[in-house]
Formats: sequence, C-alpha cells, structure tokens
Amino acid sequence: MVTFTVSDLKNMNGALAGFCDELRTCNVDDDRVFESKLVSCELISNVLRHGGVEAKFTGCVVGDCIEITVMSEKFGEVNPCPDLPDVFAESGRGLYIVRTLCRGEITVNGGEIKVVLKK
Repeated sequence: MVTFTVSDLKNMNGALAGFCDELRTCNVDDDRVFESKLVSCELISNVLRHGGVEAKFTGCVVGDCIEITVMSEKFGEVNPCPDLPDVFAESGRGLYIVRTLCRGEITVNGGEIKVVLKK
C-alpha cells in the first residue's frame, strides 16, 4: 500500500512515482500502470484545483484489482457518473475519463472518492 499527501500539483508526479513502482512490483502490466496514474492524477488534480487543499492518496493492489482512494477535508459534491461533456466544456472531462477507465466502479463517501481498476 502506498499513501501520501500532496498539496501542490508540482509534487504530484513525484509522489505518484512510488505508487507506479509498487504496481510494477505487483506484476501490473504497463497499460494498467499508465491508467492508474492517469486516474490518480485526475482525482488529485480535482481536489487541488476545486478544493484548494491537500489531497490524501492511498493506492494498493487487492487480488486482481487496483484500488485508489483520494480524500480531502473540503471535497465538494461529486457526480461519480458524469455524462460525456461538450468538447468545449470548462470542466467534467476528468471524471468522465476516470469513470470510463474504472468501468463505473466509483464510490463517493463524504470527503473520499474510491475507484477500482482491474489489474
């Protein structure tokens, strides 16, 4: 399990490097590592851009799944199943991408959003 807290987008990729290394150690193929990093980046970015606070990240492999959880004290209302936004929309694309990669396996509980990807 990898956990960290990030409060600045500049530190996000460095923090996620350890998570990607952990996935590779668990024999997760490169495509799933890429998708896991993309999902993590979208969720962390949303917290930092829209909440303006730090994001607490947890990622782990459980059986044949990759579980990613991002938490924030000020995580606002999130629609975990957004429709495809207009190409010129200012927001909404990130969660649509997350939902697509996770095949809809998203749960929101207060200040926590959890997604599950197949390994």
